[in-house]
Amino acid sequence: MADTALVLGGGGTLGGAWEIGVLAGLAEAGADPTGTDTVIGTSAGAVLGARLTAGAHPVQLLAGELAGTPAVAVRVTAAQTARFLWAALAARDPERSVRRLGRAALAARTVPESEVLAAITTLLDGVHDWPDRDLRLASVEAATGRLAVFDASSGVPLPQAVAASCAVPVLWPPVSVAGRRWMDGGTRSTTNVHLARGHRRVLALSPVPRAVGPHPHAEAQGAELAAEGAEVLVLTPDADARRAIGRNLLDASRRAAVAEAGRRQGAARAGAVAALLNR
Repeated sequence: MADTALVLGGGGTLGGAWEIGVLAGLAEAGADPTGTDTVIGTSAGAVLGARLTAGAHPVQLLAGELAGTPAVAVRVTAAQTARFLWAALAARDPERSVRRLGRAALAARTVPESEVLAAITTLLDGVHDWPDRDLRLASVEAATGRLAVFDASSGVPLPQAVAASCAVPVLWPPVSVAGRRWMDGGTRSTTNVHLARGHRRVLALSPVPRAVGPHPHAEAQGAELAAEGAEVLVLTPDADARRAIGRNLLDASRRAAVAEAGRRQGAARAGAVAALLNR
C-alpha cells in the first residue's frame, strides 16, 4: 500500500483559486501537503497538480492569483447551461447520466480542439512534460462514459492529458487522445477521491463536493476509503469561501477574494492536515 496522496478536485477558475489558497495557507502554517507520494487531479485540479509536481510552490501560485495574472476567459451562454443540465439531470442512474453528457459533448458545436489545447498551455505556464513524481489525471471517455486515468506511462503528452481532464461537456469539445475523445474527469465525480484507493493517508481538496446529476460526492468517496482502512481528510469550501465564490465558478474577477478565503481556511485547518500527513 502506498503512503500519501493529495487529491485535487475540479471547480473551474474559482475552484482552482480556492485550492491554491488552501495549499498556500497550509504551507505558510508549516503543513505543506504538496510533497505526497501521489498527486491526483481532475479538471482544474489537473492543471494545479501538473504545476505543483513540476515544482511550483503554493505561495508562488497564490501570488499570481492575488496579482491577477492573465486567466483563460471562458464564456458560458444560457443555451449551453441548459443543454448541460438537461443531459446531466434527465437520468437518475449515474451511468445513463454520464453517457448522456458524453453524447451532448460530442454533438455540441463549440470551439476547435486547438483552442482548448492553447488555453491549457497558457494555464500550465511553461509546464510541458510529465514529472518524475506520480501524477494521475482523471478523464472520461465521451462515447462510453468510462473513467480513465492518464499518467506518465500512458504515452500521452501532458498538455493533452490535462486538456482531456478539463474538457467540460458542451462548453469545450471532447479532446482527442489515442483515437478516442475524452471529456472532463469531473463528469462522473468532481473530485474522484476514490482514485486514491491503496494509499494509507489521503488529503482531498474538493471545491465542488457534488457533481451535477446523480453522481457520488467527495465526502461519500472519502468515507468509503476510510471504511477500507485509510485515513482520509476531505476539505470543502467553508462558509467564507462559499460566499467569495458565489454562483459562477468562471468569474475571474473573484479570483483574489476566493484565493484569500482559501488561504484563511488552509491556515485554520493546518493542524488537522499536519496530524494526518505527519503520522
